[in-house]
Amino acid sequence: MRSTTVQTVRTTADSGSGYGAAMAAASTVFFMWGFVTVLNDILAPHLKAIFHLNYAETMLIQFTFFSAYFLLSLPSAKIISAIGYHRSIVLGLAVMAGGALLFIPAASVPSYGLFLGGLYVLASGITLLQVSANPYVAALGPPEKASSRLNLVQALNSLGTTVGPWIGGFLILSGTGSEASTVKLPYLGIAVLLGLLAIAIARFPFPVITQIEDPSHHTEIVGDSVWRHRNLVLGAVGIFVYVGAEVAIGSFLVNYFMQPDISGFTAAAAARYVSLYWGGAMVGRFVGAALLRSIPTGPAVGVAAIVAGLLVVTSILSSGSVAMYTILAVGLFNSILFPSIFTLGIAGLGKLTGKASGVLIAAIVGGAIIPLAEGALADRIGLHLAFVLPAICYLYIVFYGFVGSRPREVH
Repeated sequence: MRSTTVQTVRTTADSGSGYGAAMAAASTVFFMWGFVTVLNDILAPHLKAIFHLNYAETMLIQFTFFSAYFLLSLPSAKIISAIGYHRSIVLGLAVMAGGALLFIPAASVPSYGLFLGGLYVLASGITLLQVSANPYVAALGPPEKASSRLNLVQALNSLGTTVGPWIGGFLILSGTGSEASTVKLPYLGIAVLLGLLAIAIARFPFPVITQIEDPSHHTEIVGDSVWRHRNLVLGAVGIFVYVGAEVAIGSFLVNYFMQPDISGFTAAAAARYVSLYWGGAMVGRFVGAALLRSIPTGPAVGVAAIVAGLLVVTSILSSGSVAMYTILAVGLFNSILFPSIFTLGIAGLGKLTGKASGVLIAAIVGGAIIPLAEGALADRIGLHLAFVLPAICYLYIVFYGFVGSRPREVH
């Protein structure tokens, strides 16, 4: 008899049973957390104007949001061990809905501290989703095509980050742009959608992936630890600098495009162009999902990071439309980096995949640290030159793609 609670279908990694439907269901989750996350790029200039913040104070938005990844990733891995990947995804969606609802009292006061509190709860739910959904999708089929699968669902995540600035810019930044109350309706709608999605996912029969979920499937290596796997440890650093660079760039695009020597746009007009940055990532991930079925993942990461770094440097050394479009083009080459670094990091981890995922997701705290550092740098030397920080981040990713991602055998 079919239960109305969380269900799973036991299968193996190569059977393909129910995988297409599971990928489609997982894609909706990736879309929603991308949509919600990118709204931080709209909230940042909006709350900056309301509360009269400097750049460093504004970046407390990203610091609060992404610090949840660091603090809650390893506890999330323990939750997954206790209740499984499927129930963890449902719980993550429910926590996100609760965080979105907290924006209503924050806007009613209004209070910057309450906004940050709501963001932290929201990010806590996304953290659990990241730790559970990324390795689950990576394991949902043949290992050699893990990067391709993760790039495909991350492309749907990027669809969320592409439409988010348009919708958020229209609903939040339109009008006077100085009223906290404009966030109430958007985040109430988000809470309702997340609640409905949680119910739908709870009723969906996700397959159990034996090599990451069934203890009887694992071969124990005595004394093995996630910290003994070089590809994981160096991959965590790669995730840290990549997410830091991606978020730092995205967080400052509205303010960057409002500068007279770049474009001189209004906040609402600039928000629409932010969609091109995230839209490039979406296109690149669809292309990457196809290309990574036949080309090595490590070198692909290295080449993409080289181009992304050169584009940032070009934007720093130029002005006007050249500076604007080169920084937007970075999104295209960012596209494959997160899912590819992630799959390289967990490669060969077997029974340690859940813990390894927790380590990698904890490294997303780079999205808290690096934007805050860039904000402090921008207050000192100007926003234009402060983009040197993301450029440096891409140098490490080049190293990881060509050298650091190679696994070493653990004895």
